[in-house]
Amino acid sequence: MKLFNYLVLTLGAALFAANTLAAPMEVHGVKLDEMAQVHGTQLQLNGAGTRYKAIFKVYVAGLYLAKKAGTPDEVLNQSGPKRLIVTMLRTIDSRELGKLLTRGVEDNMGKAAMSKLIPGLIRMGEIFAAQKPLAPGDQFMIEWVPGIGTLITVKGATQGEPFKEPEFFKALMMIWLGPVPADEKLKEALLGAK
Repeated sequence: MKLFNYLVLTLGAALFAANTLAAPMEVHGVKLDEMAQVHGTQLQLNGAGTRYKAIFKVYVAGLYLAKKAGTPDEVLNQSGPKRLIVTMLRTIDSRELGKLLTRGVEDNMGKAAMSKLIPGLIRMGEIFAAQKPLAPGDQFMIEWVPGIGTLITVKGATQGEPFKEPEFFKALMMIWLGPVPADEKLKEALLGAK
Protein backbone atom coordinates (compact mmCIF):
# COMPACT_ATOMS: atom_id res chain seq x y z
CA MET A 1 0.00 0.00 0.00
CA LYS A 2 2.87 2.40 0.82
CA LEU A 3 4.43 1.76 -2.58
CA PHE A 4 1.08 2.45 -4.28
CA ASN A 5 0.65 5.75 -2.37
CA TYR A 6 4.22 6.73 -3.21
CA LEU A 7 3.64 6.01 -6.91
CA VAL A 8 0.36 7.99 -6.91
CA LEU A 9 2.05 10.97 -5.19
CA THR A 10 5.05 10.83 -7.54
CA LEU A 11 2.84 10.61 -10.62
CA GLY A 12 0.65 13.45 -9.31
CA ALA A 13 3.71 15.65 -8.70
CA ALA A 14 5.06 14.87 -12.18
CA LEU A 15 1.72 15.73 -13.81
CA PHE A 16 1.51 18.95 -11.81
CA ALA A 17 5.03 19.93 -12.87
CA ALA A 18 4.27 19.11 -16.52
CA ASN A 19 1.09 21.18 -16.43
CA THR A 20 2.90 24.05 -14.73
CA LEU A 21 5.68 24.04 -17.34
CA ALA A 22 3.20 23.83 -20.22
CA ALA A 23 0.85 26.45 -18.78
CA PRO A 24 0.39 29.40 -21.09
CA MET A 25 1.61 32.85 -20.12
CA GLU A 26 -1.10 35.49 -19.91
CA VAL A 27 -0.58 39.16 -20.75
CA HIS A 28 -3.61 41.47 -20.49
CA GLY A 29 -5.98 38.57 -21.09
CA VAL A 30 -4.01 37.17 -24.06
CA LYS A 31 -2.75 33.61 -23.56
CA LEU A 32 0.62 32.78 -25.11
CA ASP A 33 1.70 29.14 -25.15
CA GLU A 34 5.16 28.41 -23.76
CA MET A 35 5.96 26.34 -26.88
CA ALA A 36 5.03 26.67 -30.55
CA GLN A 37 5.64 24.53 -33.64
CA VAL A 38 6.95 26.36 -36.70
CA HIS A 39 7.43 24.13 -39.75
CA GLY A 40 8.36 21.10 -37.66
CA THR A 41 10.63 22.93 -35.22
CA GLN A 42 9.70 23.33 -31.56
CA LEU A 43 10.16 26.95 -30.42
CA GLN A 44 9.91 28.40 -26.93
CA LEU A 45 8.45 31.70 -25.82
CA ASN A 46 11.41 34.04 -25.41
CA GLY A 47 9.32 36.89 -24.02
CA ALA A 48 6.03 38.73 -24.34
CA GLY A 49 4.67 42.16 -23.54
CA THR A 50 2.28 44.94 -24.41
CA ARG A 51 2.59 47.76 -26.93
CA TYR A 52 1.31 51.01 -25.46
CA LYS A 53 0.45 54.19 -27.35
CA ALA A 54 0.32 56.91 -24.69
CA ILE A 55 -1.79 55.23 -21.99
CA PHE A 56 -3.68 52.91 -24.36
CA LYS A 57 -2.90 49.21 -24.73
CA VAL A 58 -2.66 48.50 -28.48
CA TYR A 59 -1.54 44.86 -28.71
CA VAL A 60 0.31 42.01 -27.02
CA ALA A 61 3.35 40.56 -28.81
CA GLY A 62 5.21 37.31 -28.16
CA LEU A 63 8.56 36.20 -29.59
CA TYR A 64 9.30 32.50 -30.15
CA LEU A 65 12.82 31.16 -30.72
CA ALA A 66 14.61 27.80 -30.71
CA LYS A 67 16.70 28.93 -27.73
CA LYS A 68 16.47 31.87 -25.35
CA ALA A 69 18.06 35.15 -26.43
CA GLY A 70 18.60 38.30 -24.39
CA THR A 71 19.85 40.76 -27.03
CA PRO A 72 18.64 41.81 -30.49
CA ASP A 73 21.84 40.41 -32.05
CA GLU A 74 21.26 37.00 -30.42
CA VAL A 75 17.71 36.96 -31.81
CA LEU A 76 18.69 38.03 -35.33
CA ASN A 77 21.77 35.82 -35.60
CA GLN A 78 20.10 32.70 -34.22
CA SER A 79 19.63 30.05 -36.89
CA GLY A 80 16.36 28.24 -37.41
CA PRO A 81 12.73 29.34 -37.49
CA LYS A 82 11.45 32.31 -35.50
CA ARG A 83 7.98 33.70 -34.85
CA LEU A 84 6.58 37.01 -33.67
CA ILE A 85 2.87 36.86 -32.89
CA VAL A 86 0.77 39.98 -32.30
CA THR A 87 -2.73 39.93 -30.75
CA MET A 88 -4.75 43.13 -30.95
CA LEU A 89 -6.20 44.68 -27.79
CA ARG A 90 -8.03 47.44 -29.68
CA THR A 91 -9.33 47.96 -33.21
CA ILE A 92 -6.78 49.32 -35.67
CA ASP A 93 -7.13 50.14 -39.35
CA SER A 94 -5.08 47.55 -41.25
CA ARG A 95 -3.89 50.04 -43.86
CA GLU A 96 -2.60 52.30 -41.07
CA LEU A 97 -0.89 49.31 -39.42
CA GLY A 98 0.96 48.56 -42.67
CA LYS A 99 2.17 52.18 -42.79
CA LEU A 100 3.27 52.05 -39.14
CA LEU A 101 5.26 48.84 -39.75
CA THR A 102 7.00 50.45 -42.74
CA ARG A 103 7.78 53.54 -40.66
CA GLY A 104 9.20 51.27 -37.94
CA VAL A 105 11.60 49.73 -40.45
CA GLU A 106 12.57 53.19 -41.72
CA ASP A 107 13.27 54.43 -38.17
CA ASN A 108 15.72 51.57 -37.54
CA MET A 109 17.63 51.32 -40.83
CA GLY A 110 19.85 53.49 -42.94
CA LYS A 111 18.52 54.75 -46.30
CA ALA A 112 20.84 52.48 -48.33
CA ALA A 113 19.78 49.32 -46.47
CA MET A 114 16.11 50.28 -46.66
CA SER A 115 16.22 51.03 -50.40
CA LYS A 116 16.88 47.32 -51.07
CA LEU A 117 13.74 46.40 -49.11
CA ILE A 118 11.31 48.81 -50.82
CA PRO A 119 9.64 46.15 -53.05
CA GLY A 120 9.03 43.92 -50.01
CA LEU A 121 7.77 46.82 -47.89
CA ILE A 122 5.35 47.87 -50.66
CA ARG A 123 4.06 44.31 -50.88
CA MET A 124 3.69 44.09 -47.09
CA GLY A 125 1.75 47.38 -47.12
CA GLU A 126 -0.56 45.92 -49.77
CA ILE A 127 -1.10 42.78 -47.65
CA PHE A 128 -2.31 44.86 -44.70
CA ALA A 129 -4.23 47.33 -46.88
CA ALA A 130 -6.28 44.41 -48.26
CA GLN A 131 -7.44 43.41 -44.76
CA LYS A 132 -10.49 44.57 -42.86
CA PRO A 133 -9.67 46.42 -39.63
CA LEU A 134 -8.01 44.24 -37.00
CA ALA A 135 -10.30 43.98 -33.97
CA PRO A 136 -9.47 42.98 -30.38
CA GLY A 137 -8.43 39.31 -30.40
CA ASP A 138 -7.34 39.31 -34.07
CA GLN A 139 -3.76 38.20 -34.67
CA PHE A 140 -1.00 38.52 -37.19
CA MET A 141 2.28 36.59 -37.27
CA ILE A 142 5.63 37.17 -38.85
CA GLU A 143 7.67 33.98 -39.19
CA TRP A 144 11.12 33.24 -40.53
CA VAL A 145 11.48 29.73 -41.99
CA PRO A 146 14.95 28.86 -43.36
CA GLY A 147 14.82 27.81 -47.00
CA ILE A 148 11.36 29.36 -47.41
CA GLY A 149 11.58 32.96 -46.20
CA THR A 150 9.39 35.33 -44.22
CA LEU A 151 5.73 34.39 -43.93
CA ILE A 152 3.07 36.88 -42.89
CA THR A 153 -0.14 35.40 -41.52
CA VAL A 154 -3.18 37.59 -40.77
CA LYS A 155 -6.21 36.21 -38.92
CA GLY A 156 -4.96 32.65 -39.46
CA ALA A 157 -4.41 32.94 -43.25
CA THR A 158 -0.92 33.05 -44.79
CA GLN A 159 -0.70 36.08 -47.08
CA GLY A 160 0.81 35.52 -50.52
CA GLU A 161 4.25 34.20 -51.36
CA PRO A 162 7.11 34.21 -48.82
CA PHE A 163 9.56 37.13 -48.77
CA LYS A 164 12.79 35.29 -49.67
CA GLU A 165 15.44 37.74 -48.40
CA PRO A 166 16.70 37.12 -44.83
CA GLU A 167 17.27 40.91 -44.59
CA PHE A 168 13.51 41.46 -44.84
CA PHE A 169 12.78 39.41 -41.71
CA LYS A 170 15.61 41.13 -39.84
CA ALA A 171 14.26 44.54 -40.87
CA LEU A 172 10.80 43.64 -39.57
CA MET A 173 12.23 42.44 -36.24
CA MET A 174 14.01 45.77 -35.87
CA ILE A 175 10.56 47.41 -35.55
CA TRP A 176 10.38 45.83 -32.09
CA LEU A 177 14.05 45.13 -31.29
CA GLY A 178 15.95 47.95 -33.02
CA PRO A 179 17.53 51.11 -31.58
CA VAL A 180 14.23 52.98 -32.09
CA PRO A 181 11.71 50.28 -31.10
CA ALA A 182 7.92 50.65 -31.31
CA ASP A 183 7.90 50.47 -27.49
CA GLU A 184 11.03 50.29 -25.30
CA LYS A 185 9.33 48.29 -22.53
CA LEU A 186 7.91 45.85 -25.09
CA LYS A 187 11.41 45.41 -26.51
CA GLU A 188 12.70 44.51 -23.03
CA ALA A 189 9.80 42.10 -22.50
CA LEU A 190 10.37 40.33 -25.85
CA LEU A 191 14.03 39.88 -24.86
CA GLY A 192 12.94 38.10 -21.70
CA ALA A 193 13.07 40.88 -19.10
CA LYS A 194 10.69 40.31 -16.20
